[in-house]
Amino acid sequence: MRATVIHAPHDIRVEEVPDPRVQEPTDVVVRVLRACICGSDLWAYRGESARQPGQRIGHEFLGVVEEAGSQVAGFAPGDLVVAPFVWSDGTCEYCAEGLHTSCPRGGFWGTVGSDGGQGEAVRVPFADGTLVKLPPAAVSDDRLLTGLLALSDVLGTGHHAAVGAGVRRGSTVAVVGDGAVGLCGVLAARRLGAERIIALGRHRARTDIAKTFGATDIVAARGEAAVEAVRELTGGQGAHAVIEAVGTEQSMRTAVGIARDGGAIGYVGVPHGSGTGLDLSVLFDRNIALRGGVAPVRAYIPELLPDVLDGTVDPSPVFDVTVGLDGVPEGYRAMDERTALKVLVKP
Repeated sequence: MRATVIHAPHDIRVEEVPDPRVQEPTDVVVRVLRACICGSDLWAYRGESARQPGQRIGHEFLGVVEEAGSQVAGFAPGDLVVAPFVWSDGTCEYCAEGLHTSCPRGGFWGTVGSDGGQGEAVRVPFADGTLVKLPPAAVSDDRLLTGLLALSDVLGTGHHAAVGAGVRRGSTVAVVGDGAVGLCGVLAARRLGAERIIALGRHRARTDIAKTFGATDIVAARGEAAVEAVRELTGGQGAHAVIEAVGTEQSMRTAVGIARDGGAIGYVGVPHGSGTGLDLSVLFDRNIALRGGVAPVRAYIPELLPDVLDGTVDPSPVFDVTVGLDGVPEGYRAMDERTALKVLVKP
């Protein structure tokens, strides 16, 4: 089959690789119908996170089961399924607690020895604990299928940030980051009943999506100017809940600066580029809670899926560029240069 591999920073290729096959009785093989490029993939693309030459890449996909191992109980060939960005056995204590990302037998797509999502097919370990079945009719609805793909990562990650930030009905929420995860954080905050949602971003196309998703205010400033702007909008107090969806030291400082005393920050931006760190005494003195981390999206898919299926939540606008498999290298360039928000891949 053909799949996307990374050889070096800025060197993404689509190459012939061995076809996936059932290796364990709990495996299935999924033929990929939709995949995409994640903002976190760019850290490998830019050389900021290490990869072995020829390693697979991509962790978001949905598709059709082509082959199932003898011990797979919940899926059969022909089933339409979505995969969270981490596989998990579904039986350990962490999985039972909804923390599938800590499953001792789990793993991330694209790690050495595993298939990546940006290819024609994927071997899925522990299929019963990992995959979620989708209605077969979704195959014929392109917009719905695209929205369902967001369940593999960005929608669940934005929801995780909103939950971590304690978003509740009637609250004021601020979102740091205008990428796909930040925009899904806006969508999640609206879904959870936030009364006011302040989106921080300076790219018109992205802030327009934020408004569509439920943002009531847009702040285009950065750094101290952004803190001042949010505080002015909130009568000097700041936001009850802050979603941090970037992962830099500056973005976290902004999140702390715009949080209300007694509020909370839900952070899901993959940490990178931190130099001096944060002064915990600031959070201590102002009673600001900090919660977040790698989103256990497998735990959230059953909750979010009905709203995507009935159109209550439609994350599909975050995909603004579509490519075939051959176009994936150009898709990385477009996202790296910020001429694309999130690239959809149709193998």
